[in-house]
Amino acid sequence: MISPRQPTGLWWGLIGVAAFSFTVPFTRVAVAGLSPLFIGSGRAVVAAVLAAFALALTRQRLPRGMQWARLAVVAAGVVVGFPLLTSFALATTPASHGAVVIALLPAATATAAVLRGRERPPLAFWLIAGVGALAAIVFASMQSGGLGQLHWADVLLLGAVVAAAIGYAEGGLLARELGAWQTVSWALVLASPLMVFLGALSVAQQPPSATPVQWLAFAYLGVVSMFLGFFAWYRGLAIGPMAQVSQVQLIQPVLSICWAGLLLGESLTWTTIIGGLAVILCAGIAIRERLNPPRRPAQNP
Repeated sequence: MISPRQPTGLWWGLIGVAAFSFTVPFTRVAVAGLSPLFIGSGRAVVAAVLAAFALALTRQRLPRGMQWARLAVVAAGVVVGFPLLTSFALATTPASHGAVVIALLPAATATAAVLRGRERPPLAFWLIAGVGALAAIVFASMQSGGLGQLHWADVLLLGAVVAAAIGYAEGGLLARELGAWQTVSWALVLASPLMVFLGALSVAQQPPSATPVQWLAFAYLGVVSMFLGFFAWYRGLAIGPMAQVSQVQLIQPVLSICWAGLLLGESLTWTTIIGGLAVILCAGIAIRERLNPPRRPAQNP
């Protein structure tokens, strides 16, 4: 029997993915006028200020013991690693190309969830998830002209995927203890001294100077991508199952490239539409497989 909580987890995950889907194109907009170091660190500082206010106003209890160490893992993955690595990568590569490697994130998150959360999805789930990840990569590759040789930007993006997957998996588990928005808020506050230092260093090296549109893109990265989006995402992962909810992210590269076409003028063709439908279909089948595990045969008395 399907638990009524499972679809709720999927819907929360979908809201988070929709918020995150603007991250790549808006980062590409912001790096046109701001340094990658300023964007990667500054967006975390903005989000940390909001997180500190939210924690103080609601009088949240402090994490205890090993929860701080686990928060450090979350912070290293989603507050420090992913924002900085993607900012530097997208300074030299198009938004659509960035979506190529980031399309690997659902499979990476599911793998991290299995290793950390001891989830055991059925084999069919893994097969469909693998097909979905492959479809997302092929789709995004066609839009960016193909991966070609492994460039430095691709290495950074791969590192960002690994960092985010670990942070998502640990954060999803920790959200069951601390709460969804509390987890990301404490992670932001924990990483804030380092990010303030890096932000000050970036300002000293290259004083920020950008257009109003570039500043608006930066504001979105700080307020939504780094803060509000995680409210929904970690809540979805906490409700779980984590490996299942993570597959909703297969839709993210589709949305990201659509926004890149609308906002940045990158090509949006029938290939985009067909490829997008294929990715969404694979995600749907994988989720259905996880929601409807095979029934065990009844044992004879």
